[in-house]
Amino acid sequence: MIEPLTTLTSRTVVLPTENIDTDQIIPARFLSVTTRDGLGVHAFNDWRWAADGSPTDHLLNTPDAQASRILVGGHNFGCGSSREHAPWALSDYGFRVVISSEIADIFRSNAVKNGLLPIVIDPRAHRWLLDHPGAEVTVDLGARQIRLPGNGGTYDFEVDDFSRHCLMQGVDELGYLEQQSDAIAAFETRKEDSSSRIR
Repeated sequence: MIEPLTTLTSRTVVLPTENIDTDQIIPARFLSVTTRDGLGVHAFNDWRWAADGSPTDHLLNTPDAQASRILVGGHNFGCGSSREHAPWALSDYGFRVVISSEIADIFRSNAVKNGLLPIVIDPRAHRWLLDHPGAEVTVDLGARQIRLPGNGGTYDFEVDDFSRHCLMQGVDELGYLEQQSDAIAAFETRKEDSSSRIR
């Protein structure tokens, strides 16, 4: 079960590096697992852990970052190979929202299917977020808006209706179909009745 996402207010974690690819998000050697549980410890593994397994001084190893639910990435976030483990790792770390001025299409598709909201934001708002790490930001999925603190302003973002519905209900595609089980059963009954009358 995915935690429903309607309105979220959180301080941000800012990783301003451009072209953060999926191998940086979750290195290929961790792709053998088939569940997201515990994968968050390997999110950005090679940035966070030294070769001997000891933690580095990377921002993502700090308590403030680990309490954040919103990640702001540099331009062209999530590029590279297609791997569902990338949004799995970010979600298991604790993020619910990723914001950038550009997010790779395949990553965006994988993210929304796994309860992670990818937001492509106006470049001015993105610049503001990069310049104000740790800012408390509100994401209103119902209104499709991001509200920045102070004079940062309010910005619209796009998300398709189906993804928005699933995120707000806390369901994936299979969960959505299960929600429609009564309607599907009624349709099948009507179809059977219609077929029997034709015969």
